[in-house]
Amino acid sequence: MRKSVQDRNLELPGHSRAIPVFLLATLLISSVFYFLIIKSGHMGGGLVAYVAGLMWSPGFAALFTCKYLGRDLGTLGWKWGETRYEVISYFIPLSYGIVIYGFVWLTGLGGVYRKDFVDAITKSFGLGAMPPWASIALYFVFTGTFSVIRDFATVIGEEIRWRGFLVPELAKTHSFPATALITGLIWAIWHYPVLLFADYRSPAPAWYYVPLLTVMLPFLTFVWTWMRLKSGSIWPCVILHASHNSFSQQFFDPLTVYRSKTAYVAGEFGAALLVLSICVAIYFWRRRDEVEPENRRSAPADYLAPSEPH
Repeated sequence: MRKSVQDRNLELPGHSRAIPVFLLATLLISSVFYFLIIKSGHMGGGLVAYVAGLMWSPGFAALFTCKYLGRDLGTLGWKWGETRYEVISYFIPLSYGIVIYGFVWLTGLGGVYRKDFVDAITKSFGLGAMPPWASIALYFVFTGTFSVIRDFATVIGEEIRWRGFLVPELAKTHSFPATALITGLIWAIWHYPVLLFADYRSPAPAWYYVPLLTVMLPFLTFVWTWMRLKSGSIWPCVILHASHNSFSQQFFDPLTVYRSKTAYVAGEFGAALLVLSICVAIYFWRRRDEVEPENRRSAPADYLAPSEPH
């Protein structure tokens, strides 16, 4: 009788040791870059090499763990899958960025646009005088294309770990909601050293943005987890992450004029993203049956040991 997908997942080498080994490797490798970033005092230290190394630390940990346990690297989800998942993943951060910053701008919680920022990007284009709307439109095109592509190089390190390794590993023995929540909580805690001791932070006080991020990331991770399990690929997650970083950090936020309450609502540490994350989590929780087939549901065939027929 042919074994279930879940049974075959549990036969991957080192199943019981996988997560402890992986988390220890992540901590050890990340600690090198925590030290360098904290010592330099900012995320851009080492000409941004430190933060790039930190973002790749989880990826190196996942690759090391696979090698240590004798697993095929193909279990990390390298196949492309159906392109529609990559396309959807690209537009999700853009969509919630429009909702969040549209709300902030329309309610007056923040202003639009920052003249110094628009003047700087206009000058950087080197095309002479341009009306503000033209500079913003051209910058949007560049952000949505080349900036997203450039961010691939760093976010893929995180995605190899969180969605390439950890999500399918947890999905072997946990439900979809539990997998998302656990992954998101670990992801949030991993940010703590640079949140508390470097300059990856909000203008709001730490007592506000650290707990908010800790609650928000597990809910937001429902999107990443569902895409990984549904597509059987890490590429929708890589695109989702790169799109989020590009549109949020490089387009919407720099355009916004911060006022007294802006930091509490807008950005990666704002309440608006928390509210939207909860809404998104509910939506994907309602679609959990699509990634939890049968009785508590196994991971996609992508997670099978290479020796087993798909």
